[in-house]
Amino acid sequence: MKAIGYYRPLPIDDAQALVDIDMPIPELGPRDLLVKIEAISVNPVDVKLRGGATPPEGAARILGYDAAGIVHAVGPEVTLFKKGDPVFYAGAIDRPGTNAEYHAVDERIVGPKPASLSFAEAAALPLTSLTAWELLFDRLHLPYGQKASDDAILIINGAGGVGSLLTQIARRLTGLTVIATASRPETTAWCREMGAHHVIDHHKPLDEGLKEIGIPQLRYVAGLTATDRHRMAIVEALAPQGALALIDDPESFDVAPFKRKSLAVHWELMFTRSLFGTPDMVEQHRILGKVSALVDSGILRTTFREDYGPISAANLRRAHATVESGRSIGKLVLSGF
Repeated sequence: MKAIGYYRPLPIDDAQALVDIDMPIPELGPRDLLVKIEAISVNPVDVKLRGGATPPEGAARILGYDAAGIVHAVGPEVTLFKKGDPVFYAGAIDRPGTNAEYHAVDERIVGPKPASLSFAEAAALPLTSLTAWELLFDRLHLPYGQKASDDAILIINGAGGVGSLLTQIARRLTGLTVIATASRPETTAWCREMGAHHVIDHHKPLDEGLKEIGIPQLRYVAGLTATDRHRMAIVEALAPQGALALIDDPESFDVAPFKRKSLAVHWELMFTRSLFGTPDMVEQHRILGKVSALVDSGILRTTFREDYGPISAANLRRAHATVESGRSIGKLVLSGF
């Protein structure tokens, strides 16, 4: 089968940073689906791993997590899907990725593709929707579907992939006032389109921006990028007994200043359930099923922004370069081989 991988970390402008390769079709475990990939999207985790994780000598690493496709075959213990089912999912960080014609994935982390979306539009959703959903409902423990809250949430980097879904879910499925951060006219407009009540500039002190919109303190903060740079402003902005949930990777993060206000600090990584085979691993199947239904009912929308063309090394390098620039809005997708 065709695949795209890399043999060593290289700058994305190097033609060898990502290359077209041939690989055998993967074998299936008992609960695996073999999915014929129709579309993929690119996430910051793809860029991070390509730039810093060295594969074993002589071996290529296949990246890619978000995917939408059609079930081609099933393992002997599969019960949730059958051959021919259209699906979407975010994969697992400890298995070969989705940048390939066929991909093996555990059925417990796969959901039914939204019927109202194309494969390209669906591929933009899984990783970011799972991250946003788990951050809100599993880490911050907000009640799903209840709109009685007078609290607010600050979403740092509201125009990115996770921020775009988090803004939608928080606006439509909780009672929170949603405050996103952005710094350019186009990203500010996107945040408002996603449902943010307010948008403040993350190039300025966040606590000052919050005071300017008349919300000097709030109960929740989602740190999606540069959380360490905003750390003391977050402490200032959070009300006593509030909570921060973060997804980025600061080299260090001192939580001591959070003690005086009894502030909670949560980490969110949507790969945790599959990485450790947790007893509730199938919850990701359920979450993706809910997201699919919410999309088909018009409550949530895809964050697909641009199709970079067929799945090839050249097009994937272009997509990585855009994500690496930090200036992408929503999600970039590649579709078809």
